[in-house]
Amino acid sequence: MTFEELNEFRKNLKKLLKKYRSSNDDLKIVRKVLRVEPKERPPFSFRIDGLGIETCVIKVKKIACKSLKGRGVNTGLRLIYAHFEEEQRIVFVELYHKNIKENEDRERILNNFK
Repeated sequence: MTFEELNEFRKNLKKLLKKYRSSNDDLKIVRKVLRVEPKERPPFSFRIDGLGIETCVIKVKKIACKSLKGRGVNTGLRLIYAHFEEEQRIVFVELYHKNIKENEDRERILNNFK
């Protein structure tokens, strides 16, 4: 499994690193999990439908963040990624805290994968 990141994702990560310094380490753990099971796994993650694209886009709702001690997976970090099963490739689209944004940027998804 190969991992790629959109430029916008890198900008999201850079902003989050200022507040949540463990974000890079947290993403390493997410990558390990996605290598084994890249598909959606409710209630931790689910597929975003209704986009009108062929690519499988998944939203991870529960990411453990070491910077937010005592909260475990209920930290509020959200990860959006596109899974290309045949190519064995995952593209990270967006990373945000639920207090900063309520929902994923569907326009970003459509602009990059239509």
